[in-house]
Amino acid sequence: MNLPNLDTYTLRFGAKGIVRPLNIVPALKQGLLDVLPLSPENKTGWCWTEQSDPKIYLNRTSWPKITIVSPSFNQGTFLEETIRSVLLQNYPNLEYIVIDGGSTDESLAILEKYSPWISYWQSEADKGQGQAINLGFSLGSGEYYAWINSDDYYLKNVFNTVINTFLSTEAEFIYGYGYSKNVSDNKLVISKILPLLDYFIKIPGLIQPSTFWKSSIHKPIWEELDCAIDYELWLRLVKGKKRRLIKEPLSVAYIHNLAKTHNLQMKAKWHEDHLRTWALDAHGAVPEWGRIVLLNRIRLKIYRMLKLI
Repeated sequence: MNLPNLDTYTLRFGAKGIVRPLNIVPALKQGLLDVLPLSPENKTGWCWTEQSDPKIYLNRTSWPKITIVSPSFNQGTFLEETIRSVLLQNYPNLEYIVIDGGSTDESLAILEKYSPWISYWQSEADKGQGQAINLGFSLGSGEYYAWINSDDYYLKNVFNTVINTFLSTEAEFIYGYGYSKNVSDNKLVISKILPLLDYFIKIPGLIQPSTFWKSSIHKPIWEELDCAIDYELWLRLVKGKKRRLIKEPLSVAYIHNLAKTHNLQMKAKWHEDHLRTWALDAHGAVPEWGRIVLLNRIRLKIYRMLKLI
């Protein structure tokens, strides 16, 4: 397993005159809704014509900085919604970084349109999603981290909910439920997950855009992977850490033909990631895999019987 040193990326940015800390997103007393670019006429509701009420942050004089990174490549259909769902949280200490891989669709125009409210963005060729995320976090200076892909978006008031949970608990990693949304009918389907126990950490389950963690525990993405970058990261990042499950949806992930989790052409890439992840020079074989799966099925059945999910 060959993991990059993020300091190397930070130094490269520094050589180009880009240094930490970046500017935070402008915070206005009335929120950003009235100053951001107008929404398309056919778009209404959350993050188009609605925002998180800035007054929800008045109970503290200062808030810890949160760094959000969005990797993107040719996702112009969804990118604007992603950006607005971050900005219209109206979180008072937000660092937002967008790393685009040199898109050839409308993404560049969208990034230019929202550039006054983004801490840093670039659009140039990179080595894929994993490197884009690493590049973003190499510039990060927040106390808390998360990434949101450019075909996902956060729900209303999520940053307030998450940061208050961090501040009121000893959690180092917070995760929640999420929705999937099919582009064919815009129907929302909720995904609820079980509390994450170390013994079951090898069972895929975490909803990536509904995860947040302390920057002090952050680890780089394994850039050789194409699809399972979040799953592999959780194996290194989450085990043994203090966690808290928020039993409500925090994000929405679009289902569309080009999404890695739903694109049949990516099947071979998923298999390659599986082989890399469980190779002897990575996480190694899991001889008790059958037992883990069986016990997890029993646990899932019990939770459903007790109507806990």
